[in-house]
Amino acid sequence: MKKLKKSELKADQTIQISGSKSISNRLLILENLFNNIKIGNLSNSQDTRLLEKALSENTETVDIHHAGTAMRFLTSYYSIQEGKTTILTGSKRMKERPIKNLVTALQKLGVEIEYLENDGFPPLKITGRKITEKSVEVPANISSQFITSLLLIAGKLENGLEINLVGEITSRSYIEMTLDILTTFGIQNSFIGNTIKVEPFADQQSSTVTYEVESDWSSASYFYSFAALGRKTLHLKSFYKASTQGDSAIAQIYERFFGIKTTYTEDQHALTLQPDPDFRFPDKIVLDMNNCPDIAQTLCVTASALRIPFEISGLGTLRVKETDRLLALYNELQKLGTETEITDSTIQSVRFGEPQDNISIKTYQDHRMAMSFAPFCLIKELNIEDEAVIEKSYPMFWEDLEKILISHNG
Repeated sequence: MKKLKKSELKADQTIQISGSKSISNRLLILENLFNNIKIGNLSNSQDTRLLEKALSENTETVDIHHAGTAMRFLTSYYSIQEGKTTILTGSKRMKERPIKNLVTALQKLGVEIEYLENDGFPPLKITGRKITEKSVEVPANISSQFITSLLLIAGKLENGLEINLVGEITSRSYIEMTLDILTTFGIQNSFIGNTIKVEPFADQQSSTVTYEVESDWSSASYFYSFAALGRKTLHLKSFYKASTQGDSAIAQIYERFFGIKTTYTEDQHALTLQPDPDFRFPDKIVLDMNNCPDIAQTLCVTASALRIPFEISGLGTLRVKETDRLLALYNELQKLGTETEITDSTIQSVRFGEPQDNISIKTYQDHRMAMSFAPFCLIKELNIEDEAVIEKSYPMFWEDLEKILISHNG
């Protein structure tokens, strides 16, 4: 258990966050499929280390534990390893996370995949083969990681791949991030309407391209929350103004609703979070976070700490993350004095009361629950249960907090 004493924020502290987990995991798959990629500033997250380990081992059974991204990306990766049979498994929670839409798409492309326990869920038995089919239809509202999983192998396929998305697209920004990475390495693609096309990559003997991974905007979100509550300036490295990460929306969201202005230093790839001392907080926050659901927990905690009513939509994917994040928020925000109502894709505040005494936040094996609630220590002392859960995405989080906080007793 991590005890966070009532604290105040130090001014003008600088934090270096490691590379984006989302980008790093995409690059690791591409690095293993093609021979022209070198990665710099790779994420030090547990998820990335697990994926790196899986790709380096030549074993029949691969256990990726809690790493959902690895499960999805490796499902497609092993599908094209001709003649190789792989059993892909994970933790108890991983076996409860649906993967049927991705498996069905791969089966339509001719891949042999079996469910070893429950239909639609890991573990999977994958028999790799050469894919010659060149088009597949998938629901547009499925996890963007399912679509990205297909896109990452598309350039390796003999005929490339056309993906037709049926319905309204979820988390489009993450799909566009993947396509931007493919373009960087010379893999031609297009995204017109609901149709994505990736051409086969013919120039696999091209010169090596070094990709310096931008720091993780999801991890940056927690420091936006600290700046919003502590009203002090913070500096973060290494970030780009023209970021392809969907969670970079945090900059606009926190300027709009909390008066945190973001300024960039291009030559140093750094950004500054500067609170506006004259900012007037809104009467209510109404926001669709369909393109950046992973930062919804951070926003809800910030709004709760400031007692700003909120109504957040577009959160359908949070139900099937490391935990049911909407239910987890409903439970834990009550401890901060915030009563909420939730549906399958929304959360809204109902009323604010006094925070509980001796607050102890359950993490539900979810790294974002631990880190998104941590800034509340600027309001009141609290405990974070299962402090090691942050290893999944941001192993240095607690150490970095020590750099920016002055703790007090009581």
